[in-house]
Amino acid sequence: MLWLAVFFAVLDWSGIAPKDYFTWMLEVAPALIGLSLLVYTRNNYDKPGHFMQGFVPAMVTREILIRKSVVTTAVWRNFFIVCFCLAFSVFYELREWWVAIVIGPGSEAFLGTQGYQWGTQSDMAMALLGAVAALLFLGRIHDRQLRQVRLTKRGY
Repeated sequence: MLWLAVFFAVLDWSGIAPKDYFTWMLEVAPALIGLSLLVYTRNNYDKPGHFMQGFVPAMVTREILIRKSVVTTAVWRNFFIVCFCLAFSVFYELREWWVAIVIGPGSEAFLGTQGYQWGTQSDMAMALLGAVAALLFLGRIHDRQLRQVRLTKRGY
């Protein structure tokens, strides 16, 4: 409910005296469509979030491992990156479990599982998919960017 209140507060704020109401409506339409889809599908709203829970840490971890020369071979580096992302996802799921123990019967609203017994496993699978996707689709681009940074630092 808090997120809905924030959503509508920002929506209302953005609609205060825009330069052009038609353009404003075109700009907020994707958010309204997204909200409608979330309300309609309910439980799957968090799957993109768990995908990003693997995707973003994978790129951050990759950057750190390369810049600090922690692991020099790509195969081992990718292995450790995926392991780190999965560990991060597991920690998040454990945190949800601990909160559920503390809250007790009211934890269903916090967890949002809605009776889906494989929610934890599918969340971790989405994080795994996100980490692997980041490495597959952004690895070469990231390497080019890092080479460019190194050349810029050398003055080339």
